[in-house]
Amino acid sequence: MTTQDQVNPLPTEGETSISLPNIYVALTDAPLDILSIMDKVRSPEAGAIVTFAGTTRNNFANKPVSSLTYTSYRPLALQTLSSIASKLLTTHSLNGIAIVHRLGTVPIGEESILIAVSSAHRKAAWLAGEEALEECKEKVEVWKREEFEDGGVWRANRDGAVGVQVEEGKR
Repeated sequence: MTTQDQVNPLPTEGETSISLPNIYVALTDAPLDILSIMDKVRSPEAGAIVTFAGTTRNNFANKPVSSLTYTSYRPLALQTLSSIASKLLTTHSLNGIAIVHRLGTVPIGEESILIAVSSAHRKAAWLAGEEALEECKEKVEVWKREEFEDGGVWRANRDGAVGVQVEEGKR
């Protein structure tokens, strides 16, 4: 099976995904559902499922944030997510891994990323879940615009990375 065969262009409205044995990665415009992501990694051999939900907070560096808007280069971002998941599946002897990132506007309090990992034992699941998040923030081709009262800032999807002020009409 080629990589092209593995990409599901639109399994649900506004979603692009890659499904491989024990791996599911997706980019979606829809709100995220943690139970459906957990179901992607359930296994009778798993003694642990660890989940992480990254949510939009209402501030950055003490400035009020009204929302975040995410964008990506979908084909490359999906391949990067798949590579991360494949590496972690092997490195941590996981039963399954699922990573889903939301694109578009994500209001305060809603999830922008969900990660679920399953393994025979909890320690491997905890370690893999944290590593998955750090790898996603470092490598996946997703960018975010933070909306403040005085305008927006585009930044790489990394903790603490300073963005560049975007003036309306000058993009």
